[in-house]
Amino acid sequence: MAVADLLTVSVAPAPGERPRDHELDLFGLTHRGKVRKENQDHFLLATVHHQVVVHGTSLPGPDKLPLRGERLATIMLVADGVGGGVAGGRASQLAAEKVTAYVASTLRSYQAAGSADETDLQAALRAAALEAHAAVRGEARDAAPSDSGAPARAMATTLTLAIAVWPWAYVVQVGDSRCYYYWDGELRQVTRDQTVAQDLVDSGVLKPERAATSPFSRVLASSIGGDEASPVVTRLNIRERGCVLLLCSDGLTTHVADPEIAAQLRAMESSEQLARSLLDLALERGGTDNITVVVGRARGRPSEA
Repeated sequence: MAVADLLTVSVAPAPGERPRDHELDLFGLTHRGKVRKENQDHFLLATVHHQVVVHGTSLPGPDKLPLRGERLATIMLVADGVGGGVAGGRASQLAAEKVTAYVASTLRSYQAAGSADETDLQAALRAAALEAHAAVRGEARDAAPSDSGAPARAMATTLTLAIAVWPWAYVVQVGDSRCYYYWDGELRQVTRDQTVAQDLVDSGVLKPERAATSPFSRVLASSIGGDEASPVVTRLNIRERGCVLLLCSDGLTTHVADPEIAAQLRAMESSEQLARSLLDLALERGGTDNITVVVGRARGRPSEA
C-alpha cells in the first residue's frame, strides 16, 4: 500500500489576520442527481475547538461561561461511494465517520501546522485515510458469510479531505473527487485524479485531452476500501482574504468544466449561492451521477469591500 509524500503547493504566507469564526462562509450540499436511484455521496463541514464541559457548578448562569475555545481547524470532506447498491453509500458514510473521529483525536498535532515540526500532522492525516480504508475493507469482509466461500462485498469510496489550520490548508486525496483553490480570478485543481486514465496520461500512453472520454476515466487506481489506497497530502497557503476552497464529487465535474467553475466563482456572492448555482448547472446538463459541492472561504471585512 503506497503512501505518497507531502506535496507543497504554496509560498510563504503574506501578512494577514486569522479569520474569526463569524467571518467564515461555509456551505455544502449533496443531491441524488437525475439518474441514480440512491445518493451514495456524503459530505462534512465542521470546525474544531477546545471545549470546557461543565459537569457541575454552583455558579449562576453557567451557560454564559466562555466554554468554547478558539477555533483550531476547519474540516471539509467529500466522499463519493463507488460500490454497488447500498454498499457505496455505506462505504462513504463509514469513511467520513472514521476520518472525523480520527482527526478529532489528534488535536495536538494541529498546533504544528506550517512549522518545521508538522510531521505529526501530516502523518495523522495519512493515518486517518488509512484508518478509513481498513474500516471499509473490514466491514466488506465481514459482510461475506465465512462458511460460504463468497468474496467480500464490493465497497469503496473516494475521499477528499481539507483541514484548514490557518494560514495553511492540508488536503488529503484518495480517488477522483476533487479539491479546487480559487484566488484572484484563477482556479487551480489542487488534487490529482487517482484514476487509471490519469495514470496513462502521466505515463505518456494517453493524451491529456482524451482522458475525460477514456473508458478508464471512471476506473479508480486508488480508493478507500478498494485494492489499494494511496493517500496524497498537499499543503497550500490560504492566508489571502477571499480565497476559496471548493470540494466536489465527479457528479459535478462530469458536467461542468473548470473554466465554467471559475466563471461561477468570479460571480460568487456566498458559499451557498455558489454551491446551488453549480448544482443547478450540473442538473441542467443531465445530472447523471450524485452531485456534492462543499465551499469554504473567509469573508472580507467591510473596510475591504
